[in-house]
Formats: sequence, structure tokens, C-alpha cells
Amino acid sequence: MIVFEAEIERYEKMGEKTGWTFVFVPAAVSQQIKADCKKSYRVRGRLDAVEIKGMALTPMGEGNFILALKAALRKELKKEEGAILRLELEEDKEFKVEMPADLELCLLEEKHCMENFMSLPKGHQNYYINWLNTAKTEPTRIKRLTQIVVAMDKKMDFGAMIRSNKES
Repeated sequence: MIVFEAEIERYEKMGEKTGWTFVFVPAAVSQQIKADCKKSYRVRGRLDAVEIKGMALTPMGEGNFILALKAALRKELKKEEGAILRLELEEDKEFKVEMPADLELCLLEEKHCMENFMSLPKGHQNYYINWLNTAKTEPTRIKRLTQIVVAMDKKMDFGAMIRSNKES
């Protein structure tokens, strides 16, 4: 378990990360958690006294990463931008998101769609699955399934798919 302190920061303007609240994880610390990794990966541990698991470290280039802090987590921590946070982190090797049966069936309709989905980084697969699983109604779930299949047909990552759906 790697222990360090970091200040909670917020992106004012940073492309798709605009408005994100996060802590910066420097390359030296990231190397101790998961050596030679330049892609997003999951961590578990503690942020102050709050236990976490399955949270993604997002690469920012040159071996540096950020850990995004959602509003619900910040509320639980009772901390906002500018506060210092004590982090105890290690790679979460147990984190796994199961593919829903309806998504699997839809992707298998066209072999290349399933191949494109499986070629995505695990984090992007999880974005799609979590987005699908948060649909509150059946019509919304069906619409999202359709959008995922179209995105896989076009070899789009999650961010590209979301942006293309906002444009239409």
C-alpha cells in the first residue's frame, strides 16, 4: 500500500475533463502502485478514513495520473477543492465488471462489433457497461444498447460515442 498526501484540485477548462475534481498522482507514486503502466487502471485503499475500491487512475501523460473525486465521495470525505487528502492506494486486481447478457447478445449480432468492444481498454469497456446499467427505464436501456452497437461498428471509444450522440 502506497501512502501519500495530495491537494484536491479542479479543472476549470480541460477538454472532456472540464469541471472534474481530482487529486494528482505523480509518476513516481504511480510507478510504486503499478510499475511501467501508462494506461488507466483501478485502485483500492483509503482516502482519509473512507475505503475505496475499483476507482480509476486516469493517465495524464509522462507517467502522471489523476484520481477523479465524484461529488458523493467528496461529501463523504467532507472535503472540497484546496483540501489535503491522505491517500493509501494499491492496484485493485479484483475489480471486474460483468458484461450484461443483453449487451453481449447485441454485440454478437455482428462479430466485428464484439471484437471492437473486446479490443477496448478495460476501463472503456467498463464506462460502456456502467452507462448501460444506469439506464432507469427500459426505453433508455434499449436506446443505449443501440448507441453502443453503433459505436462499436464505428470503432469509437466511450468519449467519442458520447460526443457524437450530443452532436446529433
